[in-house]
Amino acid sequence: MRNDPSVTDLVARARTGDQQAWDALVERYAPLVWGICRRHRLPAADAADAGQAVWLHLVDQLASLRDPAALPGWLATTTRRECARAARAARRPPAAPLPAADVLPDDHAALPEQELLAAELHAALRQALAGLPPRGQQLLTLLTADPPVPYAQISATLGIPPGSIGPLRARYLQMLRRHPAIAALTGAGTAPAAGQRHRPAVAQP
Repeated sequence: MRNDPSVTDLVARARTGDQQAWDALVERYAPLVWGICRRHRLPAADAADAGQAVWLHLVDQLASLRDPAALPGWLATTTRRECARAARAARRPPAAPLPAADVLPDDHAALPEQELLAAELHAALRQALAGLPPRGQQLLTLLTADPPVPYAQISATLGIPPGSIGPLRARYLQMLRRHPAIAALTGAGTAPAAGQRHRPAVAQP
């Protein structure tokens, strides 16, 4: 598994015409874009058009993006505007109209920030997972597979005793929590005191 570069690096490479960097940006932030489209409850065709428009805008604006690290926020704002435009073009309001951010109640105002955090956690998790030893990557991938993979099959695949799976899982999750990409978002850069329970520091990809 290759190392997952930062959004700043991906933007810099995409600006030079690096197709792999562009594809990585789309893969990383497509869940953010589609999540906002779904929240506006547009018809599928309108949501697809809004999402496509967002990426077309990014193609036009990528070279002039002043702060590449702020790309997730730019995408969220642009997606909300495109969803509103799609609803107006269809001559109907969104099924659940969203007021301006400055008049949203606190519980609703948190939604864009939650989406941004989810996107950044997903990207950070990919980066942290890529930094694990190959066996750790394989183990966590098997443990999070859907449908679940039986321990006996994991044991046979990786050549480790079934009783070692749990301790290895805990060890590799601890390594994920301590990875700089995760720690920067969660503040989990240091190990807890003995006996202190860990709060979940990573989300399922």
